[in-house]
Amino acid sequence: MLNYQFYSRTHVGRVRENNEDAVAFDAAAQLALLADGMGGYNAGEVASSMAIALIQADLSRYLLPIRPGPNSAVLHSAVTAAVENANVTIWSCAATQPDCSGMGTTLVMAVFLGTSVLLAHVGDSRCYRLRGSTLARMTRDHSVLQEQIDAGLVSLEDAPFAPNRNLVTRALGVMDMVEVEVAEHAANSGDLYLLCSDGLTDMLTDDAIAALLTAPGTLAERATQLVDAANAAGGRDNISVLLAQAETVA
Repeated sequence: MLNYQFYSRTHVGRVRENNEDAVAFDAAAQLALLADGMGGYNAGEVASSMAIALIQADLSRYLLPIRPGPNSAVLHSAVTAAVENANVTIWSCAATQPDCSGMGTTLVMAVFLGTSVLLAHVGDSRCYRLRGSTLARMTRDHSVLQEQIDAGLVSLEDAPFAPNRNLVTRALGVMDMVEVEVAEHAANSGDLYLLCSDGLTDMLTDDAIAALLTAPGTLAERATQLVDAANAAGGRDNISVLLAQAETVA
């Protein structure tokens, strides 16, 4: 059986005055969540914090009583419902509170199920998996840039310089309904999962991320190295990372 160890770190970066990212994990429920807020004033951090708190509360209550093995189909529905419920709450707050008008947030989350992991995401916050020395991106951005790449209008080489690279096509709180993408993947002992905001991936290439994740060190050391490298590259946005590593237990 596999169990997961967690570590998270978030940093305001070198340009922004406040941190609109939110990150959390529940080791008992084997649940990890990360959100990147958007909106004027402090509304972005309101949206991201609401998303994390609401979804974590819903799923922790659901997951803990049914450990170690929830039914995948039922869990898929529970995750989708938790994200949809959070979306309605954030959207209602944005519609009724002037200070929160226009706020929204991306989301990437993982439920670790021993030999598999259920991923859900909305927007361009990502999940990567390091297996051995191979880094794989496990989520596909919901963004205008990704659609342009898929259509062959922008090359991967030109993507980092595209003017609309941070324009997302899905987010929590911007409409009364949201489409969440959910997928389940097999997991192996030793797998290392990285959930991150675009403050990391806009500053570092996938190859640079892979090099830092494969370097020796604890989860805390590698998370710190990722954040420090993103800041050294410019730190133009908030930077958040959440690491989860699979270990075999008796």
